[in-house]
Amino acid sequence: MSTGREIVNHASIPARDALLRPHPEASIFHTSGWAETLSESYGYTQKNVVAMEGANLKIFVPLMEVKSALTGIRAVSLPFSDYCDPVIRDGVSFPEVMNNLIEEGKRAGWRTIELRSSKPLLEDAPPSATHLRHILTLSTDEARLFSGIRNSAQRNIRKAEKEGVRTAISGTSGAVREFYRLNCLTRRDHGLPPQPFLFFRNLHRNLLEKNRGFVVLASYKGTCIAGGLFLHFGDKGFYKYGASDRKFQSLRANNLVMWEAIRWFSRNGFRSFCFGRTERGNEGLMQFKSGWGAEESVLRYYKYDLRKNGYIVDRSLVTGLHNRVFRILPIPVSKVIGAALYRHMG
Repeated sequence: MSTGREIVNHASIPARDALLRPHPEASIFHTSGWAETLSESYGYTQKNVVAMEGANLKIFVPLMEVKSALTGIRAVSLPFSDYCDPVIRDGVSFPEVMNNLIEEGKRAGWRTIELRSSKPLLEDAPPSATHLRHILTLSTDEARLFSGIRNSAQRNIRKAEKEGVRTAISGTSGAVREFYRLNCLTRRDHGLPPQPFLFFRNLHRNLLEKNRGFVVLASYKGTCIAGGLFLHFGDKGFYKYGASDRKFQSLRANNLVMWEAIRWFSRNGFRSFCFGRTERGNEGLMQFKSGWGAEESVLRYYKYDLRKNGYIVDRSLVTGLHNRVFRILPIPVSKVIGAALYRHMG
């Protein structure tokens, strides 16, 4: 590969994850396993911007080309990813990289280019949307970690333990399937269709089976009542999905699931734990995440409209009738709808 910028697919990047590991911007969302999961689940095409400097990465911007009859042809970095910062060595101008992307997008017929970043990328461009992120600095001192948790969350953890809630950490396909059952319940409670099971099956094969993640399940009297799916890369842990059965909400199993994951990451030498993206206005979720002693920061998404030749601001999604409909639809029906719709939503 030359030192010039190229738009290439995954097969053209040998040892991708090893090249990414030294970069502080790199996360689980940059890895080959996550990219393959998205491609295999939704039919997206990888279009990565790559430049090498000798044997090292100089530029890496992972992209997916989304071809949709509903939303057109778009480039996203990356679909269903909380954030995915461009990996750029010192001395490289990101606006110049963006100009190259715009030129490629016009040739490829993209309608928009979307970048999801944890930091400002372009001084003069307004973000299309902003969200919040919470990151906890880990310590091998579990007592210190626990003391940093809000008192109410500490009480919830102790309550779950006292009530007899038990947790198990697993990377098996059976654990993923049980988590998916809970996930379908939670998506219905939120008035949304569940992701296709194919996505979780691919996630298991591409990441969990390769020691890049695990599931924490909480059970009560033999019934699985809550769970979380966690991923990791380098020295960073990530909370990706959580789910629970509302009938057992009073047992506070979600708090215990999160604490067990944090303990696992701290015991295994990880330095940080990301609670993922939170939409502004979701006060309950923000309160839950901030209660663990995590530091809050802003995620900035940028979207360039190639028809308007400029950056645009997304309109807020408004909840309404469709949420009420999905709350009453039978889960098997919602699964079919989700399998049909999700590939257009990335």
